[in-house]
Amino acid sequence: MNRRALLAAGSALGLAAVPGMALAAPSSALPTRAQVLAVMQRVNDYWIAANTNPGNNQWARATYFSGNMAHYRASGTRKYLDYAVAWAEQSAYGLNGGNATRIADNHCAGQTYLDLYELLGGANKIAAIEDSLRRMVSSTARDDWWWVDALHMAMPPFARLGALRNDTGFWLTMYQLYHSTKRLQPDQQGRVTGLASEATALWYRDSAYTVDGSAQASPSGKPVLWSRGNGWAIAAHAKVLKVIPLSNKRGPEYANTLRSMAAALAPLQRTDGFWNVNLADPDHFGGPETSGTAFFAFGIAYGIGAGLLDRATYLPILARAWNGMVTTAVRADGFLGYCQDVGAAPAAVDPGRTADYAVGAFLMAGAEVATLTS
Repeated sequence: MNRRALLAAGSALGLAAVPGMALAAPSSALPTRAQVLAVMQRVNDYWIAANTNPGNNQWARATYFSGNMAHYRASGTRKYLDYAVAWAEQSAYGLNGGNATRIADNHCAGQTYLDLYELLGGANKIAAIEDSLRRMVSSTARDDWWWVDALHMAMPPFARLGALRNDTGFWLTMYQLYHSTKRLQPDQQGRVTGLASEATALWYRDSAYTVDGSAQASPSGKPVLWSRGNGWAIAAHAKVLKVIPLSNKRGPEYANTLRSMAAALAPLQRTDGFWNVNLADPDHFGGPETSGTAFFAFGIAYGIGAGLLDRATYLPILARAWNGMVTTAVRADGFLGYCQDVGAAPAAVDPGRTADYAVGAFLMAGAEVATLTS
């Protein structure tokens, strides 16, 4: 899978965290809505000022724009909508790889195209994503999504087009692809294990990291449960559940998976509010990491707001995650640091690393947090 080169990060926030060492414990109470929106504005404005060219239509920038659109819906600030329109028009509402692509990463842009269609109309905005997904519906292959990131990239447009067109074929195909990722992917010995770990309720990034037959492990021999990979998974479930009702045949499975992930993540949260890069080993590139933490905050905040997660139990967890990111990762000028680079496994993190997908995740989280504040 091709991975886009990351834009150069800004200047550092300070000294990097000592591996495995948590920073000061943040508050367990949510800030006000105005405070949440203010820090979202600071972060998004910094990103836009540093990226006057809105960028390409590949997965990393498309993830940012999903967050940017969440920010627009939360704030109503027109410049965020205009920035998204400029980005989409720059690619003529097209997909990386063309309409024939089956690569989930290339479908991520469709999330923002659908947002813009719902707000502004214009059939041209969703013509490419609809054509591409209809091609997949009409085919018989259902094993395309062999890496966990694919769930976030492609499940939301499948779900939304199914609702928009009242066509359950989109939902059925999405579930079949999801089921293959979750339960049918083979390990390195060809044994069918899937990427979802029943033992932990978390997800492996791909079959190279599944416990059975895997040569991949942390230096201390523990499994590799990549934080951002699990972030992709929980975010996918939240976005799908925004569309598919619990009364749907597959709705309870999506909801129960989100609940199980939240329950598994809760005891793994660091005292500084973040989650480690490797959820199974705090000493494997230890230290705060923003991209996984932001996606977890998004998924948990959605779960609380939707009534899927107990508010009394999970609100303090969410508050520590949000407040920890704001205190530690957001610089005064809005630069968002401690973001792991593009990759497929845990890697070094420091305060001077940022990324478009992490900014998007932070904005998604903020938009959900804002709905829960006073």
